[in-house]
Amino acid sequence: MAQKVAAHSTGILATGSYLPAQEIANEDLARRVGVDAEWILRKTQIESRRHAAPHEATSDLAIQACLDALKRSDIDIGRIGYIIVATSTGDSPQPPTSYLVQDALGAHAAACFDINVVCSGFVYGLAIADSLITLRPDTYALVVGADLYSRQLDFADRRTSVLFGDGSGVAIVGAVPKPSGFIDFELSSHGAAHGLIGIKAGGSRQPASHESVADGGHYFRMDGRGVTEFVLEHVPPAMKSLVDRTGFGLDEIDAFFPHQANGRLMTELVERCGLTGTHTPRIVERYGNLGSASVAVALDVANRSGILKQDDLVLLAGFGGGMSVGACLLRWTARAPQEAR
Repeated sequence: MAQKVAAHSTGILATGSYLPAQEIANEDLARRVGVDAEWILRKTQIESRRHAAPHEATSDLAIQACLDALKRSDIDIGRIGYIIVATSTGDSPQPPTSYLVQDALGAHAAACFDINVVCSGFVYGLAIADSLITLRPDTYALVVGADLYSRQLDFADRRTSVLFGDGSGVAIVGAVPKPSGFIDFELSSHGAAHGLIGIKAGGSRQPASHESVADGGHYFRMDGRGVTEFVLEHVPPAMKSLVDRTGFGLDEIDAFFPHQANGRLMTELVERCGLTGTHTPRIVERYGNLGSASVAVALDVANRSGILKQDDLVLLAGFGGGMSVGACLLRWTARAPQEAR
């Protein structure tokens, strides 16, 4: 018997995002860090970022982003089959942050789990959702990127603390008519570079203690130069491999959404990828490095503004601690909302 060929693929049906209300300008941060505002802008091209309110945790950011996406779709919460939360700053080691999101949304039919691939997490989450929806095309997935780094930064470390903001973005993934939707993914891991980014204390190797707190072991640490070298070495070949394998040319891509770690690196990455002629919406100046939420929030901002059109060829690129690289090529399917942000 011939195998039945599915009439649908999977794709993004709606987007949403949430950024905390408190805006931290360079002038405000400069006083705390001990540099001047001009130095921050020159080094990062970041002008401001958002920090969560004292009562907000990562799950709160994720919940608001999900509600934002759901209100602009016609999908009933009971049809959400999966909630995938990509984060490296969960509310606590246990339970998974996705379970808190499920409970708040009332998505009782959803299977939930977290993934931690740092800033590649959202793209990895889309790849997982693609596989799950392919098996169950009658259901939907909420793929969330959410991070709250302001609680894990050492503000005595000026090169790291000026980069990050807090926020969350989400995509609702479901079946879409072919040939729209996800075309292919490129995922890779480079464990030999695991020392470039991390938080040393708080896990099974170095549990929390008075000594670990006194030593600053619970702060986020990053080798900025090493990360830049890794990104420029590994991300452009991954983009080229993905595009070549799918039979498209770089000149056919309508929009490029890389992880926006900082403005200078983003500009150089676009050049190295050969995508200077492609529209690359930037949010890094306004929101800083949003970790797992970076690509998701940029997608939502572009979708709200009407930049993305039906069947645009869109390239996503995430890269983060581990080190990891995640790329996705898709035909755009989400409807732009009527209201602007």
